[in-house]
Amino acid sequence: MVIAIVGGYVVPVDGDPVDGGTVLIEDGRIVAVGAEADVDVPDDAELVDAAGAWVLPGFIDAHAHLGVSEEGEGWSGDDVNEMTDPNGARFRAIDGIDPYETGFDDALSGGVTSVVIKPGSGNPIGGQTVALKTWGRTALDAVFAEAVSVKSALGENPKRIYGEKKQLPSTRLGVAAVIREAFTKARNYRAQREHARAGGKPFDLDLTMETLVKVLDGELAWDQHVHRADDMVTAIRLADEFGYRLVINHGTEGHLIADLLAERDVPVILGPLFTTRSKVELRNRTLRAPGILARAGVRIAITTDHPVVPINFLVYQAALSVKDGLEPETALRALTVNPAAMLGLGHRVGALKPGLDADVVLWSGDPLDVMNRALRVFVSGREVYRFDEAMNEGVVESRLYRES
Repeated sequence: MVIAIVGGYVVPVDGDPVDGGTVLIEDGRIVAVGAEADVDVPDDAELVDAAGAWVLPGFIDAHAHLGVSEEGEGWSGDDVNEMTDPNGARFRAIDGIDPYETGFDDALSGGVTSVVIKPGSGNPIGGQTVALKTWGRTALDAVFAEAVSVKSALGENPKRIYGEKKQLPSTRLGVAAVIREAFTKARNYRAQREHARAGGKPFDLDLTMETLVKVLDGELAWDQHVHRADDMVTAIRLADEFGYRLVINHGTEGHLIADLLAERDVPVILGPLFTTRSKVELRNRTLRAPGILARAGVRIAITTDHPVVPINFLVYQAALSVKDGLEPETALRALTVNPAAMLGLGHRVGALKPGLDADVVLWSGDPLDVMNRALRVFVSGREVYRFDEAMNEGVVESRLYRES
């Protein structure tokens, strides 16, 4: 099926805007983007009139608990933290996701078409993350990168959780020790595994160690939950020690060491930015942080940490960051190409360009103006959301089977 979105103000993000541009989609992928005269639209293409609208790639929330921390479900919908083992590298967020929870519909209404869902921060090593589209009939349909990263936590949360249990780790020393010991064991495990394979000997696989070896080998990023500047320095020291690919998550005090993060080329998934200072680690939270980090040369993404901030408010956080000094172009990159690049997803999502998934959103105007809204949302070339002006509400295509 061929779809041509025509006549809109096309903002590829990873390229110059085109007024009156065309986005050509075939079989769920973008095949052409450009001025009307430069894109050959087949006669049998379905035309989508985008006149008066802004056309952008779908936004990405690179750190959320959508579907594993279900809103309004209480304990039955709380699968975000398996807090029975400080090293939960074998745990997988995908095993706890309910793709039918209302947050997925909310995401579409805010123009969010991709999300990296992560375990919580109760453990020093929380488990494996997964990248999903925000529309799909099941997780099988929605997942587009099952192995993205491993979530880890430094600072207050694991210290408090295990301190209350009177077991390791109950201090920052203990949290770092758990991570250091885990990677030391993983190095030894990798050597033993390779030795056994070289000699043709049987070897019992350990799921926890296998996951950490993938981090050591660069196959998975290390998503480090961290708020305080001193804990970020610990994160950098640990990454230096073991050589893994570090991505700072939250980074509340990152602006205090912006020069160091830039020098080390450590990316930061920043947020949530709408929260109160509910704990001491958040005392220096500020909406000026995105601009400070970006001007220092740090690659940033912005996150809601849903459900801490509702996922449809992702773009509002970017808008208020612009109000407090972030460049508008950088704000849009922080919702699209930057998170995609940080987590190895740039070959699928994050921009409007040929070869990428056709995740396209038509906005009533500049999305950084809070008065504008997502009008139509396409996920992999399929229209799954439309704002109904007569009803004054969004309509999402049902994910459920309906007997004909």
